[in-house]
Formats: sequence, structure tokens, C-alpha cells
Amino acid sequence: MLFVALAILLSLVVSGAVALYVAFPHRGERVPGVPWIGDAMAKAADAAPVIEDEERDLLRLQ
Repeated sequence: MLFVALAILLSLVVSGAVALYVAFPHRGERVPGVPWIGDAMAKAADAAPVIEDEERDLLRLQ
């Protein structure tokens, strides 16, 4: 029972973080009240690997 409660709590925390990211930093706005969370999310998004347009074209050719 404790495992189920912890799993539900973890899923709520992760879904809340995703919703917070989509609502503010993804659109280029600051998170009201806790700007350090928005800064951390923006740094994490900038560090994530992204496929550029040129790379996408190369993948289609193969």
C-alpha cells in the first residue's frame, strides 16, 4: 500500500512539473513566485539535445 501511495505521489509531482514547464518557461515567460524553478527548467531545456533542420534532412536521405 505504501508503494502505491509513493508511486501516485511521484506521478503527481512529475505531471505538475511538466504542466508548470508548458505553462511558463516553454512560452518564454517567468514563473511567478518561484523564478528559480523557471530558470532551472530553462537551463535543462537548453541542455537537451535537439535535431536541427540539416540533421533532419540527412536522416530522411538514409
